[in-house]
Amino acid sequence: MTDPTQGATHDRATVPPLLQLAGVSKSYGGSLALDGVDFELRAGEVHALLGENGAGKSTLAKIISAATAPDSGSVLVRGEQVDFDKPASASAAGVAMVYQETSLVDAMTVAQNLFLGDAKFFNRLQQLNVDARYLLESHNFHIDPSVLVRGLGAAQKQMVEIARAVNKSATIIIFDEPTASITPEEKQQLFLTMEHLKAKGVGMIFITHNLEEALSHADRITVMRDGVVQLTEDAAKMDRDGIVRQMVGRAVEYAPKVTLRTTASEPTLEIDNLTVAGVVQNMSFSAYPGEVVAIAGLVGAGRTETAMVAYGALKRRRIGGGTVRLNGKAVRFRTPRPAIRSGLAYVSEDRKAYGIFSDQTIDDNIYIGYLGSRRRLPLISTRRRRRSVAEGLVKRFAVRTLDPTKARLVELSGGNQQKVVLAKSLTRKPSAVIFDEPTRGVDVGAIQEIHSFIREYATQGVAVVVISSYLPEVLALGDRILVARNGRVVAEFAGDEATEESIMFAAVH
Repeated sequence: MTDPTQGATHDRATVPPLLQLAGVSKSYGGSLALDGVDFELRAGEVHALLGENGAGKSTLAKIISAATAPDSGSVLVRGEQVDFDKPASASAAGVAMVYQETSLVDAMTVAQNLFLGDAKFFNRLQQLNVDARYLLESHNFHIDPSVLVRGLGAAQKQMVEIARAVNKSATIIIFDEPTASITPEEKQQLFLTMEHLKAKGVGMIFITHNLEEALSHADRITVMRDGVVQLTEDAAKMDRDGIVRQMVGRAVEYAPKVTLRTTASEPTLEIDNLTVAGVVQNMSFSAYPGEVVAIAGLVGAGRTETAMVAYGALKRRRIGGGTVRLNGKAVRFRTPRPAIRSGLAYVSEDRKAYGIFSDQTIDDNIYIGYLGSRRRLPLISTRRRRRSVAEGLVKRFAVRTLDPTKARLVELSGGNQQKVVLAKSLTRKPSAVIFDEPTRGVDVGAIQEIHSFIREYATQGVAVVVISSYLPEVLALGDRILVARNGRVVAEFAGDEATEESIMFAAVH
């Protein structure tokens, strides 16, 4: 009898990989992002690409999709060397990219974004919306195709990105943190879509910080560290601890959770019957000094909108819109600046749109945050002053960079960008701070650092609110855990009594 695995082995040996990189190197401003990387992707496989922020994963993806060019090395598609000069060339060859930070056009509708570049010269908007609705619902993504993209949340934008990539009939799809901001139900649908694409012979590169997802859904795993491939192996032969050691060069120790019990009698931040038409319905909660209040819930539960209203980034009705109290005083901030000056800080879930100026340097970004928190602006702003403000915060938040005066945010990894967002938003100690998805797109090592920063603020007497869709994070941080559904808080748990099952049940039912 013939062993069927021998035929499969023979096919792999004779059929060239769908994608192959050989000796690829890339540097930015003297910093080596990739160092002689060899990588391959086979047809009909999910190949997970893992590593800390700054390991070179996103740079590798940008080279494959022609968003940037390598300094040296070669890229082969189906055994033939290619030299894509722009992303459109890579797209024409069957390469699609789903970026961690969305590349959608905010001023266009969902339908227009889905078919951007593929639309006919004359289009009927009604038919475009029908086609878009069919495409979205085929992936179980419930989004109105006629709305403008600027009105979508980060998770919904990610769904549109995924649907657009799949719609282009690509044979090579790169998913850069596709599950970072979507619900468990949406994740399951994404993985079902990936299985369907595998059956059609599509090769997928799955960049993720969720090691359990990589182990469960990838066929092979490649681990990178400091721009170098450390290991490529079948997922079935790997485990979480081994991956972490390859990623960071050491074992990561997780500090046990210590639940803080606040003794304060008055809350620092109080939200009372907050209402925003169609999104938030009588949202009420409070946060006391020295505690972390974690708010869980599905996408569309109104958590982010509540934070943006409190911070002054979103308007509510003057009559019947509810009340926001900060340090016992009713406030209605028209813009974020007076909120910051009053001691309320907000770290946005969407760092690309609201958190950073990607084309500016690290120290410029941090200094802008510093100016926003000052009651009086300086008459003269010098480079030395900007550098002195930035240096301490870069060190405190462990931003990895050779020179904060030269490195632009667009050149940093997602995790280091997130640390800059924290530094920019927290140039002065607030009395209350809201972290919205604080570790979205952040690696396993940096997650622990950011969690330490959050707990540090609580121990200093700051009232901390953490909005997160990642249940292990909610359980790790929350002294009290609230669950939001349909624009209101529907359940509350003590931090040491909650479970993933009880939180999810409250969020769904």
